[in-house]
Amino acid sequence: MRYLKYVCLGYIEAGKFENMPESERNGMLDGCFAYDDVLRSNGHFAGGEALQPASTAVTLRFQGGKVTVTDGPYAETKEQIGGILILEARSLDHAIELMSKHPGVRSGPFEIRPAADLSEMIRESEQRRSAVKG
Repeated sequence: MRYLKYVCLGYIEAGKFENMPESERNGMLDGCFAYDDVLRSNGHFAGGEALQPASTAVTLRFQGGKVTVTDGPYAETKEQIGGILILEARSLDHAIELMSKHPGVRSGPFEIRPAADLSEMIRESEQRRSAVKG
């Protein structure tokens, strides 16, 4: 069976993780990592990373003909992206089913988006760049 890739963005309220009692934080982490192992063993976990707090982020913008850098995330929101998980699933419904069991959902929402297949665009770009090189 061919699986499609879905990018799952996990959100959490700023400071929530850091302010959890240690036992609650450890329980959440243990549950998340255990479920990641289940996803991995069933061929659904294609990768993922936790992110440092939003306070460590920078945002790049192209303005006035140059790149500008500002501190922090682009949007001022109560919840910040805490991590990403790359999931392989049969369909969006299957991805929802898998992620609805992830303990991280209890700490904040997960946004699930199908990954874009850029292989054809990359191939066309490589052809254009090869033609320019001669």
